[in-house]
Amino acid sequence: MKSRVLPFLIVCLAPCVALQAAAAAKSSKPNFIVILSDDQSWVGTSQRMIPGNPETASDYFRTPNIERLAAQGMIFSSGYSPAPFCCPTRRSLQVSQTPARHEYQADREGWPAVYRQQLNIPRMLKAADPSYRAAHFGKWDHRYDKITPVEQGYDVSDGPTGNANGNGLGEGSGAGSKTGKTSELKDPKLVSSLTERASTFMEEQVRAGRPFYLQVSHYAVHLDIQHSAAALERVKARPAGKKHNLPEFAAMTEDLDAAVGRLLEKVRMLGLFENTYVFYLSDNGGRSSLPGSKDLGLGLNHPLRGAKSNMYEGGIRVPFFVLGPGVKAGSVSNVPVTGLDFLPTMAELAGYRPALPATIDGGSMTSVLRNAGVGEVKRQRPYLIFHQAVDRNAQSALRWGNLKLVKTWKTGKLELFDLSKDLSEANDLSTKMPKKTQELDQALTAFLTHVKATTVQTKIGKDE
Repeated sequence: MKSRVLPFLIVCLAPCVALQAAAAAKSSKPNFIVILSDDQSWVGTSQRMIPGNPETASDYFRTPNIERLAAQGMIFSSGYSPAPFCCPTRRSLQVSQTPARHEYQADREGWPAVYRQQLNIPRMLKAADPSYRAAHFGKWDHRYDKITPVEQGYDVSDGPTGNANGNGLGEGSGAGSKTGKTSELKDPKLVSSLTERASTFMEEQVRAGRPFYLQVSHYAVHLDIQHSAAALERVKARPAGKKHNLPEFAAMTEDLDAAVGRLLEKVRMLGLFENTYVFYLSDNGGRSSLPGSKDLGLGLNHPLRGAKSNMYEGGIRVPFFVLGPGVKAGSVSNVPVTGLDFLPTMAELAGYRPALPATIDGGSMTSVLRNAGVGEVKRQRPYLIFHQAVDRNAQSALRWGNLKLVKTWKTGKLELFDLSKDLSEANDLSTKMPKKTQELDQALTAFLTHVKATTVQTKIGKDE
């Protein structure tokens, strides 16, 4: 028996050993992996975004793999998506620019041509080292301009996908969109196939000894609701929460978590953790409601105010974790960061030498990552800007230190919050601090004027 088992084990383990040996001989340049979830709330996982505060996690979902990712790296409790919607965030991640510079330009018709030439993550990394390879799998969603991943420098991709590709593509009809119906699929939201393609890409780069950038843009947990039968069975065996109580949505979340776990396990098997940075965030905050979910008074994004589509914390504050060399395991940072910071961070870590363009709005997180979460991200300006006007209620937000200004352009309403004391944005300080409110409003207006952003709601298409 032993004589048969041993050769079998040798045959099975040989590919892994060979790949690990190849990884050991890899380029000295680091690898980068971005895992982007869709419509996932800041409290959409079982990881407490503020350790010790149970309100800052789901009271129903169980996401052990995301918890492990956080435990092995750094939790950013004040991590933000560039926008409260899918499409502008996805563009902004590529070029480190607030949507105010592109999605909401008064002269936006000329922007796609400019975008095709701008420095982005793949172009920057290949300039740092021509051996870099870049891959994008999953939801691309650069609507309006029809720009493809290939045009943006990606070597491998699923093409210019939209959200519909996560709704049962190749498996018959998907779920009943926003009707409350759900689907049980073998590969819900394509979480497994995305992970398989990502794993194959990493294996290929390890064999070739090349550094890589990999972005896995999941369709989960965007509606339609899809889930595996096994996940739903597990979820239904536990009591529902007061904040989260829809079993089907919980099952979809946990299928996503399982896919994250498989991807991280592949990174481990390939021996890449010593030279690979993993970034996890959502493209925007969670929805305000779900079909079939019971409203027990807390709200799906509690303790945050608002949801996807607006500038309150529920719309833009998202789960945000970073794992990699020099990042202290189990560390927590309260430094405000955003997906706009990815490009400058990767540029510093990859040894990109030229000065970054003045139009870059993000800054490098490297010093914070290497200092147990303490420090600051140095950007062109000392504040974060958020803005929307196309197809939405024209609204902006500016965060400067712990203070946050929210402006609704149609009414001119200004609200000021101190996020260090008022996470739920329940106490408007604008009348108590008029000078500071004016100061932040002037900074916001000056920036939007500088980038020629429209502050009037305009109609150009549908965003989800």
